[in-house]
Amino acid sequence: MAVFALRFDLRNPDFAGTAMAERYAAALDMVAWAEDRGFMMVVLSEHHGAADGYLPRPLPLAAAIAARTTNMLVNIAAIPAPLHDPLHMAEEIAVVDLISRGRVGVVLANGYAGDEFAMFDRSPKDRARLTTEMVHTLRAAWTGEPFEFRGRTVRVTPAPFQPGGPPIVLGGSVEAAARRAARIADGFLPSSPGLWEFYRDERVSLGHEDPGPYFGGDTGFLHLSKDPDADWERIAPFALHEANAYGAIMAEAGTSGTDVGGYASADSAEALRATGQYRVVTPEQYVDELKAMGAAAFGLFHPMMGGIPPELAWQSLKLLETEVIPHL
Repeated sequence: MAVFALRFDLRNPDFAGTAMAERYAAALDMVAWAEDRGFMMVVLSEHHGAADGYLPRPLPLAAAIAARTTNMLVNIAAIPAPLHDPLHMAEEIAVVDLISRGRVGVVLANGYAGDEFAMFDRSPKDRARLTTEMVHTLRAAWTGEPFEFRGRTVRVTPAPFQPGGPPIVLGGSVEAAARRAARIADGFLPSSPGLWEFYRDERVSLGHEDPGPYFGGDTGFLHLSKDPDADWERIAPFALHEANAYGAIMAEAGTSGTDVGGYASADSAEALRATGQYRVVTPEQYVDELKAMGAAAFGLFHPMMGGIPPELAWQSLKLLETEVIPHL
């Protein structure tokens, strides 16, 4: 049986014609639907000050999702650590972990969007230091005991539901981030699969057990349709919006490219479709793909990618329910 997950970032460009409150409500309804159909996880992302309203505070949404579900894991991937106060972050994650009864996970990243660093009056030069400080602070805070923080003694309460707090995973798009994750974190989520080998090499060199090959996915998008050509025309504007929005800030940060940061800008819908990163396939094609994956079959659905309206997103999810899952 394949394992499925959902992802939301709640982009809502003007051309989508969807009220923001409607999009949030749809996300919560989709999560409840997914839990009833055995989905393993929902993934939430974070960015700030985006013109399209990209989700800026995933932890409140994670709490709402936790209240609508009983089994699904809620993973925040990723929190740009340098933009946040470590003590506030420790408290907020602990509260969500309690609400979810231990179902929350966090991925911390250095961040890469220059406008976001300016918004929060942070210097990109301090990224690695601040992320490292965040990791150490969260671990100390989640003991529930007093500890030293920036020259003073503090204590964070309440303690999380998970003893010691949720596992801390680091994300990244460069070799240095992969090796840092191997040194100080509980795991690594690369922006592109090739970075995993740096993480693996560092873990082994430090005397830890070999974490093995990378089994995660990439930034590819999938939409199910009975008429892929017609529905490509419907999702293409949203795919272009996502690819170009990510591509622009990644180009500024020097990490543009699907083999580096996971995204690159595209000149046209046809050029973007040719990359294979955004796909519209039939349920029958998807069943064949999942069966070919065998025991490692995993499907990540980002139903409202780039601002796809909820009604179109539901069409894909319903095909998954009625014409894919029953055949696995």
